[in-house]
Amino acid sequence: MGIKVAVVGATGQVGREILRTLAEREFPAAEVAALVPGRGGGQEVSFGEERVLRVRGLEGHDFRDTDLAFFAAGEAASAAEAQRAAAAGAMVIDLSARFRLEPDVPLVVPEANAATLTRARKRRIVACPAPLAAAVAVALKPLHAIGKARRAVITGFHAVAGAGKEAMDELWAQTRGIYVNEAPPAEQFPKSIAFNLIPQVGDIGDDGFTAEERGIAAELRKLIDPDLAAVATSVRVPVFIGDAASVTVAFERPVEEKQAWAALREAPGVILLDRREEAGYATPSEVAGEDAVYVSRLRRDLTVPHGLAFWCVTDSLRKGAALNAVQVAEELLRLKLLE
Repeated sequence: MGIKVAVVGATGQVGREILRTLAEREFPAAEVAALVPGRGGGQEVSFGEERVLRVRGLEGHDFRDTDLAFFAAGEAASAAEAQRAAAAGAMVIDLSARFRLEPDVPLVVPEANAATLTRARKRRIVACPAPLAAAVAVALKPLHAIGKARRAVITGFHAVAGAGKEAMDELWAQTRGIYVNEAPPAEQFPKSIAFNLIPQVGDIGDDGFTAEERGIAAELRKLIDPDLAAVATSVRVPVFIGDAASVTVAFERPVEEKQAWAALREAPGVILLDRREEAGYATPSEVAGEDAVYVSRLRRDLTVPHGLAFWCVTDSLRKGAALNAVQVAEELLRLKLLE
């Protein structure tokens, strides 16, 4: 018997990508409900190459007939409706920040901590991390297994896709406008994003950190090791799709470069592209549409006894969001948590 699936936020970028990924990976969905917050609906979205789904409003959906619900409509929708879905018996995979740091909700990247999914039996909610935290976790986990990471310094370069379609439209309009001397004002970001870097992703708190920076550090502790000391700086960059990070890690035990290369070559979800020559590394535009986390520029950090530095990059809509959520669903199915 197939799984009855609901995708909340089906008309958004991530929701559409979830539908596409479910079809591509032939997830055993008997039925798929495409939902949007509120009472709206009426649009159509594609599911695979041949099926078209009629979008319905979330407010009237009865989750008692749903086995698995993906929530990809933002934090407000998840806060209002995800627990209702779980209470009705659906297993919820939430892509917002709403449940990520709640202690009784597993935060999961399958390549890093799939075993924690058994904890989802209680609340029937699984959280997916922020795209950049997911990418760093996939790259760091095999290295942590060798040397036990004690401290990580992350500089994250966030594509505008993470801020939604309107943000992508703004980057396009500003880029075009610069060439015709009619650049529109900044609306989606604090400053103009075209040909610029903005060292702010999320609101800045009294401690000087943004919400995204605090989130990355806390999520990595939950994904990798609760004793991991982590600090992040988040920068919005004029890239449509593809998050990247420069990561420096101090380990408890020695980790040689050859050990690290070997571990990354064998790690699930990782592609090691690291040639010590010009252009011997991965960039965001090159990994758009790809499923893996690409790791490059691996080298010793000579400022600490057991240190490594590396660069990682991934498609922020695929592994950073939709693919990770579908992989979580596949693991739930394998663990018989959807029966």
